Amino acid sequence: MLSLHKVIVIIIGSLLIASGIDFFLMPIKVLDGGFIGIALITNYLFGAKVGLVLIFCSLPVFIYTWFKDRPIFFHSLFGMIFLSYFIDLFDPYNPLGSLVNSYPFIASVAGGVCIGIGFGLLLRFDTSTGGVDLLAMLLASKLRINVGVIILMMDAMVITLGGILFSVDTFFLSVATISAGGLATSLCTIKYFSY
Repeated sequence: MLSLHKVIVIIIGSLLIASGIDFFLMPIKVLDGGFIGIALITNYLFGAKVGLVLIFCSLPVFIYTWFKDRPIFFHSLFGMIFLSYFIDLFDPYNPLGSLVNSYPFIASVAGGVCIGIGFGLLLRFDTSTGGVDLLAMLLASKLRINVGVIILMMDAMVITLGGILFSVDTFFLSVATISAGGLATSLCTIKYFSY
């Protein structure tokens, strides 16, 4: 069962990630990596709900985690539910409006930092929102590589696809986002460096 402490961490982490996505990335059609990036690509191309697509993309990882690590499965399930809900809840709001559109590079970095801190906070307390961060957390302990580095490598594949589908600007702004996010996640999860 989840402790109150973990529930609070999941809510705060999910709010940070959703804010980074909805308030900084989506207004300028920038991508994050991993399953969020895939959900954003689907949203930009077809108007699909990001939170809903995120749940569908994460199902295979959840099935794998069910068999490998049940406690993490349950913690991550709550994270996925909160994150998907907050992303779709905040979607219609654009509180930073013209500021984000006027300074897309700063918005991309700020969005990446929000997302990275959110993921780092969740991972620091041995929970996640499912998806690539959960997969990276499972791999980090086996490969003895910082979880932020693993997420960064996976993210690079998604934004390369986004750059091909959209524009060079989308690609470079997305690089800024995942770089800032990967650094923020790494700083929050520094415990994974110890062997």
